[in-house]
Amino acid sequence: MRAATSRRVLDPVARASEVLFGLIMVLTFTLSLATAGAGRADVPAVLLGALGCNLAWAIIDAVMYLMGVHGERRLAISAIEAIRGAESPAAGRTIVAENLPPAVLPALTASDLDRIRLHLAGLPPETLETGFKGEDYLAALGVFLLVFLCLFPVAAPLLLFADLPIALRLSNIVAVAMLFLTGFAFGRQVGHPWRAGFLMVAIGVALVAVAMALGG
Repeated sequence: MRAATSRRVLDPVARASEVLFGLIMVLTFTLSLATAGAGRADVPAVLLGALGCNLAWAIIDAVMYLMGVHGERRLAISAIEAIRGAESPAAGRTIVAENLPPAVLPALTASDLDRIRLHLAGLPPETLETGFKGEDYLAALGVFLLVFLCLFPVAAPLLLFADLPIALRLSNIVAVAMLFLTGFAFGRQVGHPWRAGFLMVAIGVALVAVAMALGG
């Protein structure tokens, strides 16, 4: 649940997803220079388009993050209200069980579920607020920055090198390296970092190919 992960600003899955999304956006622009046979004079227009696109989607993704946080909190409050209004302790335990991850349920007894039910039913009113907190805005800012800032390392070679073919090769190398490092960092959290790094590269390249094939 994204609302729970805001304590760490963004969890590893969210961070990897946002970087992947940002890189795909910018790569659809930079790779169009090669596929369309564009020249050096076309680079500023392409980079300006990539800048605007990444900026727009960074804002959209940050807003969608906040909407997701609000929605999850609203669902949690609805579940707590249902527990409080349950006709019997057994009905309350059923509601608790329905809102827990399936992998956790086998480890819980009826008394465990009842203890959770009583805890949730006794929460003070101030805990049932859907308003945003500072950490939510910080997480949304993290989403924005991850999507938007992916543009600059990939675009830098196109600004620094006059030879367009060389600049494109370096830009692609930077993008692949960023994909790998993102997957590697994610893999360090969940296991098999090298495999995760190469898998992230494969996924990123495949998604960019799909986006470009569909005119993205």
